Amino acid sequence: MGKHNMSLTYKLCLGFSAILNLLFFSFLIRSNNSDLGWSRKASEEAEAVASLSCSGHGRAYLDGFVLDGGKPICECNSCYTGLDCSQLVPDCVVDADSGNPIFLEPFWRQNAATSAIMMAGWHRMGYEFEDGSLISKELEKKIRKLHATVGNAVTEGRYIVFGAGSTQLLNAAVHALAADASSSPAKVVASAPYYPVYKSQTDLFESAKFKFEGHTSSWMNSSSMNFIEFVTSPNNPDGQLKKAFLQGLNAKQIYDLAYYWPHYTAIPSPMDKDLMIFTLSKLTGHAGSRFGWAIIKNKAVYERMVNYMDLNTYGVSRETQLRTLKLLSVVLEGNGKQMFSFGYEAMRFRWEKLSKILSASKRFSIQQLTPQQCTFSNEVRAPTPAFAWIKCEKEEDKDCHATLSAAKIIGRAGHVFGVDSTYVRLSLVNGKDDFELLQHRLEMLVFQERLVNLMAEFTPGGHVTRKSNFTVALNATYVSDENFGYYTNQEMASEDSRNSHVQETLQTLY
Repeated sequence: MGKHNMSLTYKLCLGFSAILNLLFFSFLIRSNNSDLGWSRKASEEAEAVASLSCSGHGRAYLDGFVLDGGKPICECNSCYTGLDCSQLVPDCVVDADSGNPIFLEPFWRQNAATSAIMMAGWHRMGYEFEDGSLISKELEKKIRKLHATVGNAVTEGRYIVFGAGSTQLLNAAVHALAADASSSPAKVVASAPYYPVYKSQTDLFESAKFKFEGHTSSWMNSSSMNFIEFVTSPNNPDGQLKKAFLQGLNAKQIYDLAYYWPHYTAIPSPMDKDLMIFTLSKLTGHAGSRFGWAIIKNKAVYERMVNYMDLNTYGVSRETQLRTLKLLSVVLEGNGKQMFSFGYEAMRFRWEKLSKILSASKRFSIQQLTPQQCTFSNEVRAPTPAFAWIKCEKEEDKDCHATLSAAKIIGRAGHVFGVDSTYVRLSLVNGKDDFELLQHRLEMLVFQERLVNLMAEFTPGGHVTRKSNFTVALNATYVSDENFGYYTNQEMASEDSRNSHVQETLQTLY
């Protein structure tokens, strides 16, 4: 009997203990869920916006437009409209002027979970970090690791300054270097074609200590003067790897290396210069985050740049630094192979497409770039520039920007890069829709050119005299246009139908 009571007591105690444990763990779970409530709500809002497909031709944002009920709506890509961005705007003009690096967006969509960040409302509300500085030490370490991994810049024993994109850092660098000039103002120069911000920003500040003085070639024999030379490598707009033109004790250089990454160029060796500037926008595509950094050898120059940043914006926002830290962590996964391979393949595809189209033209030419050995990928890599540098070869097209505008292609005119108007820069880093429409417009331009050339090959009877060339031209007709119509190779199979199509098209053109 006693033994039975002990057994019953033991069972009751065991059951009571189990109930207490369940209640305790239930309390912990509810407590944890309560603590994480703000993040759960924020996550649900982000997921709801990201789930809007916008027909693949747009996107919705947390800070975007909303309907009366608070529901976010799609912001459509260029040339698309409608609530879901499903309608193609007829006769739309292609914007190939912008350098918006949206071509990397698909990569970040594929890596949405690892690249996302969640910030509490009280995240780093103060001006400085705990050590009193304005830069995240973790982000600085990540940047140094990134350059060591890619092998595109030496950072050991160098100072690093953060800025609001490379734009802010460019003038901070000019300001810092101009203080060393023994005579004022220092002459700011660049080799044409050059990035137009060098001139416009230097002119804007109108400093007594520096002044933009044009092309480096104009000052070749002026070694006694003080120069600050911008060296862009790869160059914007033509993608060429550049070196400093001016040498000597009075010549200082600012190396703008925005595109010195494996998706835009082969990396032959790490850059080891006194002052080098990089930007997040061209590295990851996040142009709107406005983050850049300078790598500086000289301590005095570094301190003057820090002082400039302190007085200008008092550093870069904590939110931007946190996002950059997260993005670079993703970039470094697998030693950087994943993102740089994605970017390289995307740019290689685009460059090959445009090169092939324009190779059939005598009216337009594109810059010549050669494959190079890349230390990052350990292979010879084909050219993958961010821009196509187009030249109009005919006298009647000497205003190349106007010629392309007439064909509904908006590029950036050559004169803003310090060269003549026969050149135009076309962006290859825009989104997929923009690139495909650009490709289509260029195909039509080249097709029109070849049809016009065929006019000389017709006899009064309207027959083609050089059938082989004619067939080649018509085989390129695989695009649609309101003037030309759409024809497959089968529809163009007979010579009579081909002759008829060309005559109708020429009547449309003339």
